[in-house]
Amino acid sequence: MTAKVFIDGEVGTTGLQIRARLENRPDITLISLPEEHRKSRLARIGAFGEADVAILCLPDAAVHEITPDLAEMPVRVIDASTAHRIDPDWVFGFAEMAPGQRARIAGAKRVSNPGCYSTGAIALIRPLIDAGMIAPDHPVTINALSGYTGGGKSMIAEFEGGTVSGGFVYGTSQKHKHLPEIVAHTGMTRKPIFVPQVGHFAQGMIVQVPLHLATGGPAAAFAALQAHYAAGGSVEVVERAELGDRIDPQRLNGTNRMQLTVDGDPATGATVLIAVLDNLGKGASGAAVQNLDIMLGLDTA
Repeated sequence: MTAKVFIDGEVGTTGLQIRARLENRPDITLISLPEEHRKSRLARIGAFGEADVAILCLPDAAVHEITPDLAEMPVRVIDASTAHRIDPDWVFGFAEMAPGQRARIAGAKRVSNPGCYSTGAIALIRPLIDAGMIAPDHPVTINALSGYTGGGKSMIAEFEGGTVSGGFVYGTSQKHKHLPEIVAHTGMTRKPIFVPQVGHFAQGMIVQVPLHLATGGPAAAFAALQAHYAAGGSVEVVERAELGDRIDPQRLNGTNRMQLTVDGDPATGATVLIAVLDNLGKGASGAAVQNLDIMLGLDTA
C-alpha cells in the first residue's frame, strides 16, 4: 500500500527538490494539482483531504493562512517554512538532535522542518551544552557559508543572471530568521552572534562555531559529539583529516548526510566545531523526506 503525499508549493526550490526525491518511489503516490488550481484554496483543501501526509513549501504568511483549515483534518503535516519551528505544538524535525526525537517525529501529526543553518548550528552546540562543557548563557559565535540556492528563486536569479559576481556577508543586524530556533533547540539562554555568508556556488554549506574551552579543548569537544551521535542516523562525526586541508562546502551535495568534526589548538583550548551539509539536503528537502519516512514508518535507521 502506498502513502499519498501532497506537496503544497511544489514549484518552489524546496518543493521541486522534495518532488524529485519522491516521484520515482513505488511506496509514494504524489498528489499534484494542475497549474491553474495551485493557488485555489478549495482545490488545495481537497488535496489535503486526500493525502496521508502534506508537506508545506510555502512562505510563512501562507502557512499561517492555511494551517487553521488543517487543524481538524486527519492529514499529517510537515512544514518546511519558519512558521512553526519554535511552536511547542509542532515537533521539531531533526531526528538526531536528542534521544527520543525520532520517536516524537514518528508519532507526530505536525512536524516543523529545521532550517539549513540551524541544522548545523544545533548539531554542534547542543551536545556541548547537554554535556556541561559550555553553559547555556555562554557567549557563542556562529559563522556559516552557504550556496546561493538557500536564498530561493530571487537569489538564484541574482547569481545565475550575473547580478552578483562574488559572494557576500549578510544578516549582521542579528535578526536572522534561524536565530530563534537555534536558541530554542540548543538549550541556549543567550542569543548567539550569527554571521551568515553566501558563496558563488549553488549548493553546500559549512557551519563553524569557535570556542575557548578551558577543559579538554578540541579532544573533549570531539568526544562529546561522538557520544551524542553514537546512535548514527544521518549525522556522522569524523576525524578532521577526513575533510582535507581545505574543507569543501559541496562535499555532501545530493545527500541527506551531515558530517561534524572539530579542530583547534589543544595547548590553548581554542576549538572550532565544524558541520558540513547540503543546504538543500539535510538542510531542507532531504530532511523533509527523512521526516516523511519516519512518520510513515519507512525509516528505521
